[in-house]
Amino acid sequence: MCREHHHEHHHEGRGYGRRAFRHGFPSREQWLERLQMHEQRLERDLSNVRELIERLGDGVSQPQPEI
Repeated sequence: MCREHHHEHHHEGRGYGRRAFRHGFPSREQWLERLQMHEQRLERDLSNVRELIERLGDGVSQPQPEI
């Protein structure tokens, strides 16, 4: 895969990259809104990871039933 093709689709759908600035550089308010949305996505992802770690950790401490 060529580098240009990879770059175009690396963050597709997230508003990153050169396409994000096609109508000029974002204002302070636009940056703030984007960063807040990104922060919310990261917090959801972190919550999901914590939940998975807890479930996996709980599985280790419980003996498996014998069949």
